[in-house]
Amino acid sequence: MLYDAADDPETLSTDELLATYAAELRTVVDDVGVDTVVAETDLDRGTVEAVADEDVSTVSDLTVEEAAAILAVSEEYPDERGIVLEVRDHLLMGMTTAVLDVDTIAANIDVDLTGQEVQQAIEGRTPMTLAEFAAIHGLIAERKDR
Repeated sequence: MLYDAADDPETLSTDELLATYAAELRTVVDDVGVDTVVAETDLDRGTVEAVADEDVSTVSDLTVEEAAAILAVSEEYPDERGIVLEVRDHLLMGMTTAVLDVDTIAANIDVDLTGQEVQQAIEGRTPMTLAEFAAIHGLIAERKDR
């Protein structure tokens, strides 16, 4: 469910995490079909086809909500809202375990976000792309592993 797409996220780069998210999303599109994903989400056909091709560039620009919408099309996943809430909870719990605050996260990721923007993204007050999620997820996993 995005955050558990990789067995050992602490060992992966942001790009490698994005590739695991892309593979997870592609699996759903392969299982249910492009037409079904287009019909059941707000994503256009070109985007869904790019996801089916594991185009990491396209996947990195998807929001967590859009990725959750794709996953939710499969019967193997909860609904979109449940996925999004679980992703956010996972990040917040990881921050607690790793003793990380949003300013530390912002200072240590290769994404142009301030601490306030990291907080807003994690809380769902502003959209978070999968590229941003991968950077935050990777840092939290790395720090938890110390």
